[in-house]
Amino acid sequence: MHITRHYKRLRLKRLKIAVYALIISLFFVPSYIAYESSGDNFFAIKVNGVDVGTTNSVEKAEELLLTARKHVSAQSEELTFLEADLTYTGSEVLWGKTDSEETVLANMEKVLNDSVQETLNRAYLVKINGYLVTLDNKDEVTRLLQAAIDKYDEERKFEVNLTSDPTRELPVLIPQISTHEDAEAEETAKETEYFAAGFEQDMIDTFNAVEPDKDTLSFENYEEGIVAIEFGDPIEIVEVYSDPDEKTDIEVAIKDVTEEELKNDVYVVVSGDTLSGIALKVGIPMEDIIAMNDSLEDVRSLIRPDDELIITVPEPKLTVLRTEEIYTEEGFSAPIQYIDNDDWYTTDKVVRVQPSDGFHRAISLVSYRNDKKVESVVIKEEIPEGCEPVAKVVERGTKVPPSYIRPIYGGRLTSKFGPRSRPTKGASTYHKGIDLATPVGTPVYASCGGTVAKAGWGSGYGYVVYINHPDGKQTRYGHLSKVLVSAGQQVSQGQKIALSGNTGVSTGPHVHFEILVRGVQVNPFLYISG
Repeated sequence: MHITRHYKRLRLKRLKIAVYALIISLFFVPSYIAYESSGDNFFAIKVNGVDVGTTNSVEKAEELLLTARKHVSAQSEELTFLEADLTYTGSEVLWGKTDSEETVLANMEKVLNDSVQETLNRAYLVKINGYLVTLDNKDEVTRLLQAAIDKYDEERKFEVNLTSDPTRELPVLIPQISTHEDAEAEETAKETEYFAAGFEQDMIDTFNAVEPDKDTLSFENYEEGIVAIEFGDPIEIVEVYSDPDEKTDIEVAIKDVTEEELKNDVYVVVSGDTLSGIALKVGIPMEDIIAMNDSLEDVRSLIRPDDELIITVPEPKLTVLRTEEIYTEEGFSAPIQYIDNDDWYTTDKVVRVQPSDGFHRAISLVSYRNDKKVESVVIKEEIPEGCEPVAKVVERGTKVPPSYIRPIYGGRLTSKFGPRSRPTKGASTYHKGIDLATPVGTPVYASCGGTVAKAGWGSGYGYVVYINHPDGKQTRYGHLSKVLVSAGQQVSQGQKIALSGNTGVSTGPHVHFEILVRGVQVNPFLYISG
């Protein structure tokens, strides 16, 4: 066949069109890279050194890796740690086929699953002051805190519940202590609020208005036991992820938190305190208190009110504060009633009415810090009918009684009051006074003011003076050399009434001195002063 020049030009034109069409179609195939002379546009991707496919951009590879990590982490509820090292090699191509996103993603997930390094379990970190403990779950946290209050709540009236802290962005829990009655009351309150509308609310208000206050209830309606309990230390509970080996066994944690350990405390000295008294009060040996306080050198160290002393007290890591309602019954006596008699001396007393104890009962709110009582307030007390106490009634004198002094200045005691060997013939074996040896002529003075009852010679006494005193006592002065007063004369205390001598039954110069109470001689040293 003869091919003309026109036909050749036509075939060449069609061939060029086909080639152009083929090149253009390549730009519309997704897995092929269009040629752009602008740098790398074809990337071979590796994760942890393993080929996972090709993409047309690094950004796409990073996006796929992030998705792969999410998929792998979602396979466990716990916190998973894995290695995810993305590397790539870029090149500039006219065109080239890249792997599908599904293929690259699947390859990445396989590599990541093979590289899981560690899975940490969800746990709860409990912080009490400086004490930290990691527990497995919320139930263990509740058990730990419940054990702290159960130590004091023998009736198991209170329970610990954990609630989220709405003021914190991180998952932080706070403990709340309530009773079963509180929960029931809260539920009842919700129901009441739902139904209490209109007429129903008016009826409820009327009922509440006639319901008696606690203060008007009978004494028997009070209930004993713990009425309030709370933790005395700040508690922070944070959700964390940790290695199983880092968790503490719950029984060990309970023992750590509830067992007592010695902690420093401060004792404030009050008026009347002594070191020995403080030692008894706080139950710590006095030597230990001195050793703990630099301000104390020994048992003779001076302490003053408001001084602060360091003492060690046994306390658990978690402080529990509680208030108990306590019922007591006890006998008591009424204060003594006095009837003052201005005609009697203060040494004169007579019981006019014999006392008898009464009986009363009381309800007190007693506050404790762990086992230590810190406050007690009586909220109700009464004396049952017929149980009132009878007060002791005493009549007493108001006048100050006269005083007695030695009858001479100086003098040596040669014979005491009481039994003795007979010093000379005619002397008694039971001495009814005291003998004060002194030279003849020494002035003798009235031991107390009064009226002279006798002044002259007395058998055995020699020259003697008797004086009656306003308080009913009598003094006698014997063996005098000269009497200077007469019977019926009023004398004052310290007035010279005679001179000492050696008359009567006597073994030497001296003054014999007696004091008589209701006519009976007593030991003068029980009454004389000076």
